[in-house]
Amino acid sequence: MPADKSRPPQDRPWESGWAPDTTRAPGTRRLWLAGALALATITACVTALTVMENDSAVSAPRVAEPTALAASAPGGLISFATPSRSAGPDRGEQDGRPSSTPTTGAPSGSASPGPDPAEKAPKPTASRPPAKSPAPPAATGTSLRSVNYPDRYWRVRDGYVRLDRIGSSGQQRADATFRRVPGLADSSCLSFTTADGRYLRHRDFVLAANPDDGSALFRQDATFCPRPSSVAGATMLESVNYPGRFLRHRSFQLRLEPYEHSDLYRADSAFHLVAGLG
Repeated sequence: MPADKSRPPQDRPWESGWAPDTTRAPGTRRLWLAGALALATITACVTALTVMENDSAVSAPRVAEPTALAASAPGGLISFATPSRSAGPDRGEQDGRPSSTPTTGAPSGSASPGPDPAEKAPKPTASRPPAKSPAPPAATGTSLRSVNYPDRYWRVRDGYVRLDRIGSSGQQRADATFRRVPGLADSSCLSFTTADGRYLRHRDFVLAANPDDGSALFRQDATFCPRPSSVAGATMLESVNYPGRFLRHRSFQLRLEPYEHSDLYRADSAFHLVAGLG
């Protein structure tokens, strides 16, 4: 009997009792197929993750960025800062409305200081000349003497009122003497007339002597309200139709000018009402 038996067919092991050896490692071709399948799976996963990250980056306008506190975070974790509202336009600008944040003005220290309250224009508190102002008898008339030029008086010359030195001439003394009457536009104020019946009135803010034309404008131009002066015993005369403007002399010409917070203006606009010279 030969020692080497013929091998039965492997596709019919039940006929001869032979079974295939299953302990043998799979072939090289199967290993290549499994590796290719694994590589394809990994590539598909990476591609899907990349697409998802691109989509999320486009849809999100702002992303949290790591702050400088990452180094101090416990365990080496990176902390993310909350997106600031200042990174984008203001909500009021987005809605087409101005921002509700109030604007700050200039510092109070940079504003120019206002005038001293003690130097405000005299208020119309007195309806009559101050008690300290002399009240000459009506028979002798009234003359008006300058405070800062005490040797000069109001005098009508060439139809205008000037501040002149008065000599011994009778005509000069008569031209510097006036009669005080109740104000034509306000009886609590004053008007001044000359010996020939003309009234002192401001025309183009210059004091002149004109006859009464019966108009309302003339009555207002010829009415002046006495106000207290910073000089004891002196009086300031305020226009009734131009409040805040007072009679003062400039280059010895009587004019109507706005009140100024200066010693010169207060001296130029203060007069002593004394007994008539004429």
